[in-house]
Amino acid sequence: MNKADFAPIEARAAAVKSALIDKGVLTTDVIDHIVHLAAEEWRHENGSRVAARAWSDPAFKTRLLDDATAACAELGYEGPQGEYIVALEDTADRHNVIVCTQCSCTAWPIIGLPTDWYKSPEYRARVVREPRPVLRELGLEVPDDVAVRVWETSAETRYMVIPLRPAGTEGWSEAQLASLVTREALIGTAMALPPL
Repeated sequence: MNKADFAPIEARAAAVKSALIDKGVLTTDVIDHIVHLAAEEWRHENGSRVAARAWSDPAFKTRLLDDATAACAELGYEGPQGEYIVALEDTADRHNVIVCTQCSCTAWPIIGLPTDWYKSPEYRARVVREPRPVLRELGLEVPDDVAVRVWETSAETRYMVIPLRPAGTEGWSEAQLASLVTREALIGTAMALPPL
């Protein structure tokens, strides 16, 4: 069987949707709501705001490290795949990176849907075995005196990384700080952007 033997992806998606509705597993309203969340609300900018708040509000940071699910919900970021969030704080001597080796789990409400590179079998397999070379290939050189810790996201635990706050951002607003936090920084494959 080759690729030409399959129906177009749109037709397959419509068939799955129809079967789920016909079997009573989902309703059209539920499916439309999930599509809306994925397209409009699940964005990495939400996680950027969470990290910026942690950088600028020590009490929030404490709550985030203690119970990230509840702390993210304080900011309105919750829902499917937003349960069981754990925040990992980068430090001067430890860098965190996340992966899902089984599929491509992420905390959708704060990181957004996974990107193609995060879902790729190569990233999922290699970052666990050889994180430094993978990070280097992605443009991040972690100094030898900084430990790299790889965390595996699963159905029971969704991680986010709080990257190191860049120097020179003292006195910045949360909005300014959030602009420095990329999806890659929330996953741990990049540092927060330096201030311009």
